[in-house]
Amino acid sequence: MKLSILMPVYNEEARLANALKQALAVDYPCEIELVVVDDGSSDRTGEILSAVDDTRVRVITHAKNAGKGAAIKTAVDNAEGEFMVILDADLEYDPQDIPRLLQPVLDGHAEVVYGNRTFGSHSAYSFWYVMGNKGVTTAANVLYNSYIGDLETCFKLMPVSLYRSLAIKSRGFGMEAEVTGKLLRQRIRPYEVPISYRARGREEGKKITWKDGVEAIWILARERVRKPKAAR
Repeated sequence: MKLSILMPVYNEEARLANALKQALAVDYPCEIELVVVDDGSSDRTGEILSAVDDTRVRVITHAKNAGKGAAIKTAVDNAEGEFMVILDADLEYDPQDIPRLLQPVLDGHAEVVYGNRTFGSHSAYSFWYVMGNKGVTTAANVLYNSYIGDLETCFKLMPVSLYRSLAIKSRGFGMEAEVTGKLLRQRIRPYEVPISYRARGREEGKKITWKDGVEAIWILARERVRKPKAAR
């Protein structure tokens, strides 16, 4: 089994080198590749990536910023592994948790695994951020009669072929809701494992806003009522 770790990057010069170092230092239980997509960065991100000397790393560059969803699509289109997981370069997630996500797959218990964040004083920069995350997750549970703990988690591990089959259209942060909505609509319930998390604040470059939460709920509702494609 080969795991493709997909890293979308946009203007992360302050954290990128450390993020790459951490991701490559993990003792993974399988072969891995790290597919990094520079989504039109205007800082030193490209320079940092050009200096990487590790055969496990592949870099793809967007000429213009297209959004997280678009960067993930590019990474997925170029992934060579059987399974994939997304790892942002902002150091909020710990790549040491990735082997924990892999274990249920290796044990044959699941194909889709989500990392479930337990928010505490050290892992949430604001009350409203946590409430927004819980609100979107609750909306998904109500709409799809499911019970998942963390829809917006970055750590979503699944077969590359499954992700490709979902045909994700959202180009921004809405891709998180679209992925989960389409999985739940197919009655695929993610297996969840606890992970560590440290949220950064606005002053550190946090980009997600309340508008993204509203969009996520709209996407979940859209996917819930969308008519299935007619059989050919």
